Amino acid sequence: MSHSHAHNHDHKDLKGRKLLITILLNTVITVAQVIGGLVSGSLSLLSDALHNFSDVLSLIVSYIASKLSKQKASINRTFGYKRAEILAAFVNAATLIIVAVILIKEAIERFQDPQNIESNLVIWLSLIAIAGNGYSVLLLKKDSDNNINIKSAYLHLLTDMLASVAVLIGGLLMKYFQLFWVDSLLTFLIAVYLIFVGYHLLKTSTKMLMLFTPEHIDIKAVVRVVNKLPKVNKLHHVHIWNLSDDELHLEAHLDLKEDISTSEFNDLLLEIENLLHDDFNINHVTIQPEFNKEDPKEVIVQD
Repeated sequence: MSHSHAHNHDHKDLKGRKLLITILLNTVITVAQVIGGLVSGSLSLLSDALHNFSDVLSLIVSYIASKLSKQKASINRTFGYKRAEILAAFVNAATLIIVAVILIKEAIERFQDPQNIESNLVIWLSLIAIAGNGYSVLLLKKDSDNNINIKSAYLHLLTDMLASVAVLIGGLLMKYFQLFWVDSLLTFLIAVYLIFVGYHLLKTSTKMLMLFTPEHIDIKAVVRVVNKLPKVNKLHHVHIWNLSDDELHLEAHLDLKEDISTSEFNDLLLEIENLLHDDFNINHVTIQPEFNKEDPKEVIVQD
């Protein structure tokens, strides 16, 4: 049995600092919106505050997960906390959907009984929220492309910025046209959008937690590439999964055409590692070599 490691831990501290800044910004915004929502009577402003509060919680979860993921492996935790960020993304996605369901219920109840709202306060607080969340979104945009935990935090903040834009439009309509029912309509639309965004993230994080094969990986193509090597008879018992965003694992049995020496196998293993890394970005390979061993030779075997 042999394996190789290749990890990418760049910019971990910078990501942590960015998350900390967004936590502080969103805490201030949340407090301001709660007070403003209660004073003005605006449900959309309170719903935005509730969404912002869920942002604060999700950002704290993301921050803790980011810190945990840097901890070293130990005897009792051989992978360390590398999957903490995936778990954080799952929790954040679930909270997005829960918050959305609560908002839909409140919006329907308020729609049946529209109320006068202090629109000036709604307008000013939504502008503050747009500015704060907009800055937070810009902070996390780059890292969100390569890290599911940061992406979950980024999506929370992006949806909240869009929600604040909707609240601003609603405030302007209420101020100049007295369309107070718009408050409930906007709350409903914000909630529907939250469900749409949350579902996609929940599905992605669930697949990673369940160790499903990443969508961009074709296992049959992986097997075909390895099977073309001269000394290889067949790659089988294949498992491919994401341990974390930047760590893609392959575990498999390798049936050999001849009874080669250990040093020859090491050379073959290095060739396989380079091949899989270059073609599929698989950066952790564990291979069990076999010769004339009687076991199932299917590509996928249920143990």
